[in-house]
Amino acid sequence: MILITGATGYIGRHLVARLVAQGERPRCLVRNQQRAASILPADKVELVEGATTRPASLEAALQGVETVIHAAFLTADRKQSAGNQYAETNVSGTANLVKAAKVAGVRRMIEISGLGTKPDKPGSYMQGRYQSEQMLIESGLSWTIIRPSVLFGEGAPFIKGLVDLIRTAPVLPLIGGGKTLFQPIYVEDVVTIILKVLAEPERTAGKIYTIGGPEYYSFAQIYDVLLKARNTFRPKIYAPTPLVGMGAAVMEAVLPKPPLTKAAMALFSFDNITNLDSVERDFGFTPTSFRQYMEEHPRTV
Repeated sequence: MILITGATGYIGRHLVARLVAQGERPRCLVRNQQRAASILPADKVELVEGATTRPASLEAALQGVETVIHAAFLTADRKQSAGNQYAETNVSGTANLVKAAKVAGVRRMIEISGLGTKPDKPGSYMQGRYQSEQMLIESGLSWTIIRPSVLFGEGAPFIKGLVDLIRTAPVLPLIGGGKTLFQPIYVEDVVTIILKVLAEPERTAGKIYTIGGPEYYSFAQIYDVLLKARNTFRPKIYAPTPLVGMGAAVMEAVLPKPPLTKAAMALFSFDNITNLDSVERDFGFTPTSFRQYMEEHPRTV
């Protein structure tokens, strides 16, 4: 039995679809069964209502489970709200899940983290993600951590946020000059990697896999790819990082779904890249090119 947390999230719903296509019937921990049934193939999965932030709901969810795929994180592209806080979801939620998994006799947990996760200032978004990894590493469970770079694919949050800016903004801000490097990876390639990790528990146990696509792009080049795919022109202007950070704070305060959040600014403090052959080296296939995908699917975001 496999339990997926965050099953209705971006990676989660793609993973559920692939597992179902393989004939699996995963158990999905969801906050609202009715909403989840509109997103997931409800007749082909087992929906269990609960949340990692509600410890009492985890006992039933973990009963008979051998492997947990933990993807229930509040990601940096989403603003915090009442009952949905970075520390509560990412740190306390992971602590609750690890504790309950050990009590339930779960053997293995696969955590979907993010490229660049590292120690940071206490209380920061990045520090919370780092703590969630450390809890699993120190748990005594068999574990694997997967750290993808920014995702692309239909509805991918990072790319969708940029496309929303292209649609609505007269000029495009080049945060910090647009030189920060990214290595976008296709969501279906990330799912393929998760499935390979699932299938090879001995080879992948106790490992952190940092993964990205087959090419590096500066932030400015990502704009260029999206503009070309949409056959659109927008001028790009240099935007000092502190100024953009203030703008993100304002957007977060007034918009329910801001195109940029304060937490997402952390992505621009380092090059979001790893080895170009990371996927081929560890998993034996070449991931999809961001540029090629956008040329073939220009209207997917």
